[in-house]
Amino acid sequence: MVQPKRKKQRQGPGLSATRSRGGAMRDSDYEALAQFRYQVRTFLAFSEAAAQQAGLTPQQHQALLAIKGFAGPEAASVGDIARFLLIRHHTAVELLDRMAKLKLVTRVADPEDARRVRLKLTAKGEQKLQALSRIHLDELRTASPALSRILRSFRSRAR
Repeated sequence: MVQPKRKKQRQGPGLSATRSRGGAMRDSDYEALAQFRYQVRTFLAFSEAAAQQAGLTPQQHQALLAIKGFAGPEAASVGDIARFLLIRHHTAVELLDRMAKLKLVTRVADPEDARRVRLKLTAKGEQKLQALSRIHLDELRTASPALSRILRSFRSRAR
């Protein structure tokens, strides 16, 4: 899993970036972008419904996944989860408080810095995440051919 960028916000390409990569946009470019956004929205709608069916909010599901998949040398901290979910630190604290009450996560003091709290999934959190991850991977496999076609069309336009 890719670790989220720290502090630096990623800027999208502006008009100058579009022009420098081959000039005018074609109708097929717009069609590919529209199809890509449709596929992403479809997957996100599926994901939100699956989380709710499992008794979680979509944000709780994302937090479980972020904690489990965090790509740091240590367990994820509250700040890491805030950055990963693109939310403010105090919002992450509130989210994790609710998740701790549901016995989905536990907090562990960082042995090297007492001010920092590390996060760990409980057995219940692991179970819910594993069940959701299985159906998400199945859904991605189903959508994979369409997404692959769209992504290939982006690569061919970049050349």
